[in-house]
Amino acid sequence: MKTQDHTQAKAPKKAKKKEAGSSNVFSMFEQSQIQEFKEAFTIMDQNRDGFIDKNDLRDTFAALGRVNVANEELDEMLKEAPGPVNFTVFLTMFGEKLKGTDPEETILNAFKIFDAEGTGILKGEEIKYHLMSQADKFTEAEMNQMFTNFPLDVAGNLDYKNLCYVITHGEEKESE
Repeated sequence: MKTQDHTQAKAPKKAKKKEAGSSNVFSMFEQSQIQEFKEAFTIMDQNRDGFIDKNDLRDTFAALGRVNVANEELDEMLKEAPGPVNFTVFLTMFGEKLKGTDPEETILNAFKIFDAEGTGILKGEEIKYHLMSQADKFTEAEMNQMFTNFPLDVAGNLDYKNLCYVITHGEEKESE
């Protein structure tokens, strides 16, 4: 007489592996940065449902003064996410975007080559010349965009130390 053993060992669940992989995104940032991303996420999540969707993006653009954003542009933005954009996905996307960013010191050292006196500022015309004529050449449009986002001072100088800080931290240093 054959008896069957119906007590089979269950295979371990694999959900833990995925969970551990997605939670690693939190180790990429300092706690203060995570808090800032959370604040940004909360501002963008206009309907407070825990997800950023097309309407949230449209409302966010409207709040920034851009009212006629095409559906196609919003769809393209949402396609960058692997699924619905909750906070973890939002943080992961920022982590992926920032992964290729050089450390602040590396970027500063690149600018310091042109700053023999170590003042932290460069003449706008001089940096424009170098960026448009060497290595990965900037276009006129890219230079205009840079100077729009980081305007020259009244003397026509670029505060490259502040620029480097913003590139690597995402915000301007607070004046002491």
